[in-house]
Amino acid sequence: MTSKQDKQGRLTEAVTSLRRAVPKLRGALIATTDGLPIAQSFDDRSDADRVAAMAATAVGLGRRINHNLGTGDLTELSVLASGGQVSLYVIGKKGVLAVVSPMGMNLGVVNMEAREVADEVALYL
Repeated sequence: MTSKQDKQGRLTEAVTSLRRAVPKLRGALIATTDGLPIAQSFDDRSDADRVAAMAATAVGLGRRINHNLGTGDLTELSVLASGGQVSLYVIGKKGVLAVVSPMGMNLGVVNMEAREVADEVALYL
């Protein structure tokens, strides 16, 4: 395996591992902060390109808000909706992990597992 293939394999395995650890998740995606999907796993036919672009845009906006308010570096943000939640975790300076949870999910478990994955994959982005 080449280095690039090895990285891709590790990132794909990280998303798969997160889905195994929290089986009720509706999906997970790792993307660049430029909005390019790298690895994903969704229950439905979610458009990874659109999800990656929206996640990157949200993280960019979150970073600007934190900068303007002087609250430090963005680490994560959440979007709560009537049918579930999307949590975004910053991966270093170059990536984002997007996790889609159904309504009623134990978000403590989601956060614990997703933060671990984000820290783990930061080495590969």
